Amino acid sequence: MLPTPSTSHICFDRVYEPAEDSYLLLDTLSSPSETAFLRGRFKHAASTPPLVLEVGVGSGVVLAFIAANTQTIFGRKDVMTIGTDINSFACCAASQTVRNAIKEMEKEPSVFLDVVNGDLATAIRPYSIDVFVFNPPYVPAELPDLSRHDDYNKITEGKEATSFEQDSYLLELSYAGGEDGMVVTNRMLEQIPDILSEERGVAYVLLCAQNKPEVVKAQIRGWGPNWNAETVGSSGKRAGWEKLVIVRIWKTAD
Repeated sequence: MLPTPSTSHICFDRVYEPAEDSYLLLDTLSSPSETAFLRGRFKHAASTPPLVLEVGVGSGVVLAFIAANTQTIFGRKDVMTIGTDINSFACCAASQTVRNAIKEMEKEPSVFLDVVNGDLATAIRPYSIDVFVFNPPYVPAELPDLSRHDDYNKITEGKEATSFEQDSYLLELSYAGGEDGMVVTNRMLEQIPDILSEERGVAYVLLCAQNKPEVVKAQIRGWGPNWNAETVGSSGKRAGWEKLVIVRIWKTAD
């Protein structure tokens, strides 16, 4: 079993703490079936190094896990990782998590580029991402009021720490997904065809039962005849919205 990156340096008052959804992503990405899939997709050593993007990095535990285990996951170490998050405090925390995980590698580490403070993948160059990972705010709950974002995304001038209201808002960003928990996810799904590399791009998106995964997969397959969407990881058969799945999205050749 591959080790889970440490997040002991993070204050979880305003950054999403790794939970069952985070660990399901780790287990799925390192499973024999997915490592075989990814190794096959990126097997040519002379090809361009894969670029991995995680949107909504939170603590950075998933991106750090990928960055620290590229040989196991991809069968190669020349992998580049980058992240984004709307929460500036998460960006700082995740950057440290990834750097710490890479530092613990003995030799030939992967390349960590940065974590960008921004909305979903709007800052990413089109058709540049080979592997996309997204653990969205999937809980069916009212979306946070983004009109407060610029003020709440930093420590207020003259203050030494964030307020309780700020912390509550920043945590809401990490879990509140609007109607059916799909408002933010739908926005991200619309961007996926435009950010994935055309020949080898693949995405992993986490959904809960109330997100209606089968409906989502059908919609993705409706993007075109070459688009595929399959469940490749699951938290189990429990009832209720807590049941989680990982959906892999990719294109096959013409």
